[in-house]
Amino acid sequence: QVQLVESGGGLVQAGGSLRLSCAASGRTFSHYAMGWFRQAPGKEREFVARINWSGVLTYYADSVKGRFTISRDNDKNTVYLQMNSLKPEDTAVYYCTAPNYPWIMTGPRQDEYSYWGQGTQVRF
Repeated sequence: QVQLVESGGGLVQAGGSLRLSCAASGRTFSHYAMGWFRQAPGKEREFVARINWSGVLTYYADSVKGRFTISRDNDKNTVYLQMNSLKPEDTAVYYCTAPNYPWIMTGPRQDEYSYWGQGTQVRF
């Protein structure tokens, strides 16, 4: 059974940094793309970033491009989201997510992903 467990959220100040982690288990982590989404209070869940299975290819929402970096460590079965130059509008619950099938280059749509973590809160 696939499990995704996020950590690293917390209280931040404008201009600050935070690194989120997502530990995955239940299958061969290195075969799957991974993504991060977020949901702000009163808003729909939105795409943040995606990384392919090898870590070479990344894709970001325009709202975070140049400030956030997604990365992964396949030896540790973990994906990261480094968030710099944080803004109040980055306040949200951040979710780690993974697709159902290996070797698939996922995009920004929620229906491309099948597994979701419980979320970690980032607030100002």
